[in-house]
Amino acid sequence: MVEVNAAVANISITPTEPVPTEAQIKRALRRAADGKAVDAEEAAALLAATGEQFDELLALAGGIRDAGLREAGRPGVVTYSRKVFIPLTRLCRDRCHYCTFATVPHRLPAAFLERDEVLAIAREGAAQGCKEALFTLGDRPEERWPAARQWLDERGYDSTLDYVRSVAIAVLEETGLLPHLNPGVMSWAELQRLKPVAPSMGMMLETTATRLWSEKGGPHYGSPDKEPAVRLRVLDDAGRVGVPFTTGILIGIGETRAERVDAIFAMRRAAREYGHIQEIIIQNFRAKPDTAMRGMPDAELRELAATVAVGRIIMGPRARVQAPPNLIDSEFSLLLRAGIDDWGGVSPVTPDHVNPERPWPQIELLREKSADAGFVLRERLTIYPEYVRRGAEGWLDPRLAAHVAALADRDGLALDKSPEGLPWQEPDDAYGEGRTDLFATIDTDGRTSDRRSDFDDVYGDWNEVAAHVTTDTRTTLDSDVIKGLKLASENPAALLEKEHDDEAMALFNADGPALDELARIADDLRKHVNGDDITYVVNRNINFTNVCYVGCRFCAFAQREKDADAYRLSVDQVADRAEQAWQDGASEVCMQGGIDPKMPVTAYADLVRAVKQRVPGMHVHAYSPMEIVTAAAKAGVSVREWLTDLRDAGLGTIPGTAAEILDDDVRWVLTKGKLPASAWVDVVTTAHQVGVRSSSTMMYGHVDHPRQWLGHFRVLAGIQDVTGGFTEFVALPFIHTNAPIYLAGIAKAGPTWRENRVVHAMARILLHGRIDNIQCSWVKLGDDGTREMLNGGCNDLGGTLMEETISRMAGSEHGSARTVAELKELAATAGRPAVERTTTYGRR
Repeated sequence: MVEVNAAVANISITPTEPVPTEAQIKRALRRAADGKAVDAEEAAALLAATGEQFDELLALAGGIRDAGLREAGRPGVVTYSRKVFIPLTRLCRDRCHYCTFATVPHRLPAAFLERDEVLAIAREGAAQGCKEALFTLGDRPEERWPAARQWLDERGYDSTLDYVRSVAIAVLEETGLLPHLNPGVMSWAELQRLKPVAPSMGMMLETTATRLWSEKGGPHYGSPDKEPAVRLRVLDDAGRVGVPFTTGILIGIGETRAERVDAIFAMRRAAREYGHIQEIIIQNFRAKPDTAMRGMPDAELRELAATVAVGRIIMGPRARVQAPPNLIDSEFSLLLRAGIDDWGGVSPVTPDHVNPERPWPQIELLREKSADAGFVLRERLTIYPEYVRRGAEGWLDPRLAAHVAALADRDGLALDKSPEGLPWQEPDDAYGEGRTDLFATIDTDGRTSDRRSDFDDVYGDWNEVAAHVTTDTRTTLDSDVIKGLKLASENPAALLEKEHDDEAMALFNADGPALDELARIADDLRKHVNGDDITYVVNRNINFTNVCYVGCRFCAFAQREKDADAYRLSVDQVADRAEQAWQDGASEVCMQGGIDPKMPVTAYADLVRAVKQRVPGMHVHAYSPMEIVTAAAKAGVSVREWLTDLRDAGLGTIPGTAAEILDDDVRWVLTKGKLPASAWVDVVTTAHQVGVRSSSTMMYGHVDHPRQWLGHFRVLAGIQDVTGGFTEFVALPFIHTNAPIYLAGIAKAGPTWRENRVVHAMARILLHGRIDNIQCSWVKLGDDGTREMLNGGCNDLGGTLMEETISRMAGSEHGSARTVAELKELAATAGRPAVERTTTYGRR
């Protein structure tokens, strides 16, 4: 017997709450019927509807569902997925008080199913016409159970998720079933790593009631992965990575009506912001023997139906809403009336291992009950039709495209056929296509349009995005400016210390004579460290593709594959440009591109090798941390291994771009799917550790504020203290003209003249003694701005570039190439000589 804490078994964990009045329910129903958005209080009132009001609630929800199905082009169709349930491991590090799925090692024949056992289940499912392989497992069991750690070690897997990735590939190749992964809490990087092997993933939110996790006696007490904030972060990260994602709530575990509604609104927020929530599940708690919550009453079916209806009203007509058919005591009609349009996964082969006492209904019974209610039952895939049709837009890894296409009808639902194994491999799409002359014609013909073709939906709901913008309203004192200037002159790097926050912030807000003095101090430091030489590098930018679906809201460079300005360069075309650059005197090529889903994982090393083979003496400065982390994830290797392979192929250094502001509060406004700050730090630190140095950058002047700039500089300083690997710091003013976040009315129109001067001067001061070279970007600042920054702390002009597409696509008006003579002339107007350098600041 499982030990049960008697105090937990019978405790009442649901606090009392006032019952909504009939008038409150009536008002909420009227607003919903009028098509007005209901707020949290009104939604909670609707959960209490009874009698005729309950019937009215269900009718409203059903009508919203029907409108959504008509819009989707499948009126009157409810769906299900024919699946097999693969319980990869029943060990878990959590201790949920209602769960019978998780167990202890001595009750199992082995910690995990072996690969052959997994394939046997999948093959049986394929023979029965199943198309989904649902992988369900406990969270990170190796962190609690030595037996799990030993099992993984003996088979060469670093983690449970590594094993999940391996067996998912095996299922794809051996059986053709489509994996749907439910491994629990995953990080951004782990989601990136698993996306190439699964068309969809999922994790139940369950509840946003923190007290049910934090208070002793709560159903999630003692379960680290059930903290609501952690699970909400997973929902967001799945959206940032672009994973079609299933989530939902579990009702009747002690939450109040208000807490239940809060969880539904949380799912709606994520769905609106990222567009990735393919379905929500409303699941009712059913008490099980031998659990701590065996004495809790089951959630009533009326309560379930009301929650489904309220969920439908909140989520809207485009949401797909599911209720598990084996937990509803044959009340099929009730749930259809409440607004569901999906019955979830149903298996003719395996039991529901989470609810083993509740067998799946027969598919024919579901078909019959759906027909009785006026619906046609259709089989779907694990990835919903909307994402099947838009798979090439970044929702589906290209290595999965053939597997999904083999099973999908033209409408995105399932074909009536059994799956067959297919190779899991890169597509054969040829590069060297599209507007490959954009680097040149951007200066003559310009861009075709000021925005990409999916502008209205790729970036998420702009209102949700705007809600995350923060401001810093704290004021600074004149006395702090004086103290700050004194410290900048005597001990500049000390301004990064927490005890000098007020002085540092005062300097970031300096203006007039104080700003002039700040720039003078910065320039004195520059002269002391670098002398009067203004350095530059003769280089060529090569942006090898601008196809990207990450959805960075500041980026005007990224295009959809079919957009008029989209292009991909072949390996030979990149090598040709490198050779031409060498003939024109370049010592460096800087290669970066969009996160193109069709770019083979081998292409990154191939590009480096091609350049080095064509021009052995060329320094290859390539690949942002975002490119590195996503490519490593696609390849299924660590960032360290990926960087080591690139270094061995000939990679010299990496650009420290994709940093933007190293504060996730800003990053998740600026970008929909870019790597979090911690991942950027990890990539750059790892690069330095394997001998690949990098630049460092900060893009400013959009939705940020000076306190975030200060935090950014502290992060850079912290890395440099550990690795010493930064070659320079480059300040990058935000170019607003064609930036989506500016066109949406959220970002400001770039930094002011004062902010440009402050950032460059403070970079010199704050990084003094750590990073010697401070670069200003002529392509973003223009000649006048560059000259001012060279007299305010900067010692480097950057490169000749030869081609520059990213800033020009954003609307920069300062050209895309400079000759050596032009750079020398620009330096001369600043009163100093120009000297050519290497990428790592040696003299040439």
